[in-house]
Amino acid sequence: MTKSLPACLAAGLLGLAALPASAALSQADRDFAQHAASGGLAEVQTAQLAQQRSSSPQVKLFAQRMITDHTQANNELMQIAQQIRLDLPTQPTGKDAFAAQKLSGLNGTAFDQAYARDEVSDHEQDVALFRKEANSGQDPSLKAFAQKTLPILQQHLQLAQALNSRR
Repeated sequence: MTKSLPACLAAGLLGLAALPASAALSQADRDFAQHAASGGLAEVQTAQLAQQRSSSPQVKLFAQRMITDHTQANNELMQIAQQIRLDLPTQPTGKDAFAAQKLSGLNGTAFDQAYARDEVSDHEQDVALFRKEANSGQDPSLKAFAQKTLPILQQHLQLAQALNSRR
């Protein structure tokens, strides 16, 4: 019987080692990654809509920047999620899913005004989300991602504010 106790302990430890890495992730880090993924996907989706529906060269230029930067960030976040075994959404969820739906009924100047206004609001929220993770995130890879991406999102906010002031 004493011989089986060490074997049981070893099996138990092996079982713990087999747990997914995401089990060790804090709820705050998990929430950050989920929101960042959904928001990033929505940014690309609404920017693609802007490419089709906008009548403004400035809006189209801004939208192209959103597609480029957010696609790169989305890909990086997905790689991190794979490494830490965290499932992320592959489509925008919640309010992020509603953003493209709301804009899809608009064209021309009405689209440009709504898109510019929404981009200011979205990027204010993004900056706050990424700042919180950059300052207090527990997972080193997600924290580093937030720290690296935050200055880009701050630039996006400034661009969106300038775009919105032209409307």
